[in-house]
Amino acid sequence: MSHVTMDSTNRADALRAIFGPAAREASTAMQRWSAGRVTLSLDDVCESSLDALLPEVQMGDELMTLIVLTMGGELGGQLILAFTEPAGRQMCEALIGVQGTGPGWSELEQSGLMETGNILACAYVNALTHSVKRRLIPGPPQFIEDFGACVLEQALMAQAMNGDNVLVCRTSFRYGNETLPWSMYFVPDAALRQALDQAVNEYRHS
Repeated sequence: MSHVTMDSTNRADALRAIFGPAAREASTAMQRWSAGRVTLSLDDVCESSLDALLPEVQMGDELMTLIVLTMGGELGGQLILAFTEPAGRQMCEALIGVQGTGPGWSELEQSGLMETGNILACAYVNALTHSVKRRLIPGPPQFIEDFGACVLEQALMAQAMNGDNVLVCRTSFRYGNETLPWSMYFVPDAALRQALDQAVNEYRHS
């Protein structure tokens, strides 16, 4: 028996309407940065308990490379780019013409990937600012090598401490016709969750 109600369906539609423009703005910025070769699309806005959500977003338990930007200001959250090392090297070659071959990441590769995160975050949160009517300020990017699921779980803990459900928005990447093993996750903090709830209510009554 399905437990999906009309109310939850309307909320899901409202959340996609809020996050959809942010993903599209990030895609436009990425197309400019990659000379039209890389695009983004909204995968899903997941909202459930922390234990249920982590398997749903399919972050995996393997070691990954991540670019993490923490929002500053009155409302917060984190934007996380997550990718495998081969996919990251493919992106570096496409974006900055550098083909890494040795172990580890060169400073130039790290710089190119962090600049990618910076470009995406600025476009994404600028669009989201219009939806929540509050200013969001992306902080400087951090280059991290860690287990992706652990980083995502840490980002979600602030929400989990303030309610039963947590929310994360997942966006995917394509290189031409190929789906890349890259994902972008946006995790709002508790204060931003409240602003999103207000935006959802306004959308449902518009």
